[in-house]
Amino acid sequence: LVEMGRAYRCYLTAEELEVLREEAAKRGEPPGYQRGWCTEERRRRGEAEGQPYVLRFRAPDSGTIVVDDLVHGPVSFEVAQMVDDFVLIKKDGVPTYNYAVVIDDATMGITHVLRGDDHLSNTPKQIAIYQALNLPLPRFGHIPMILGPDKTRLSKRHGATSVMQYSTDGYLSDALVNYLVRLGWAHGDQEIFSREEMIRAFDLQGLNKTAAVFDPAKLEWLNAHYIKSMPASDLAVCMLPFWEAKGLPAAAQPPAWLARVVSSLQERSRTLVQLAEASAIFFDRPLEFDDAAVSKFLNAENAALLGTLRERLAALPEWEESALETTFKALAEERGIKLGALIQPTRVAVTGRTASPGMYEVLVLLGRELSLRRLEQAIATASRA
Repeated sequence: LVEMGRAYRCYLTAEELEVLREEAAKRGEPPGYQRGWCTEERRRRGEAEGQPYVLRFRAPDSGTIVVDDLVHGPVSFEVAQMVDDFVLIKKDGVPTYNYAVVIDDATMGITHVLRGDDHLSNTPKQIAIYQALNLPLPRFGHIPMILGPDKTRLSKRHGATSVMQYSTDGYLSDALVNYLVRLGWAHGDQEIFSREEMIRAFDLQGLNKTAAVFDPAKLEWLNAHYIKSMPASDLAVCMLPFWEAKGLPAAAQPPAWLARVVSSLQERSRTLVQLAEASAIFFDRPLEFDDAAVSKFLNAENAALLGTLRERLAALPEWEESALETTFKALAEERGIKLGALIQPTRVAVTGRTASPGMYEVLVLLGRELSLRRLEQAIATASRA
């Protein structure tokens, strides 16, 4: 570029540039660097004294650069307004972004450059370098930025974070990929895509022309769909680090049992963190009781009822759902109460809360020993009420 007269050394210091910009502003001239500021005399002096310099691109004097944008169509830039003699190599010898990407893309044979709208103003400068070096132009496409719910540029205050943080927060990679792709691209009204479907259906014509709004609630909905759709055995494997993070000894449990635990909760879980929290009741560890639930259901009146239930459950020859259901219904009928009046105090006794998967399913997953032990502890609590 220097040999062709399309780049030159500029020896101006930061202080000199600031003075020249202030003088230009007083004259009402554009704020960018203007050719001629580094005079021939200043260049000779800088070269003679071995002063540091930047290498500047000598932009065309006039004309129009047209970006044939894959998203927005042709976009024109007047050279005089958009392309000044910008820096190619800084004083420390490091290439600037606009220069580096042209050389990188050209030497790697890049054919398409797809990036955010915030880079559109860089594109005419890069095209000028391609043209000066007689390099083939890639196709450019500029995609609108992602906005927060308040329609301003997405930032950390909206919850923007690293991809790996979403993994830590319990989002499946397939859900996040699906959501991010759909933020900038559409294929009819379809919302949910497998990765294979995305690859088959993707085309540049589907890229959005307007900014997309990042909606955490929609991402959570999509994640819940993928959680529900995943085979329980596969989901249980994904859950291992989340159980470990909560101090739950999942790795020591049979894989089939873990899959059954996951299956009981995956319909109502939106993230893997939420699923780990909900599944804590199935592990042999102290329960975290809901105080309101204890006050309402673990009282003296229910202590005797739970005592009778525990005796009958302990006598069951087989610990399986049909036998448990028969026992519950028989006792409720015998006492003349609704089945729920027996199930709710039992649920609080063995889970610590008023909501859980089906009662019989919960007891089977807990197993005979842990279920009876928790009932015994709850009866003691209820008797003291």
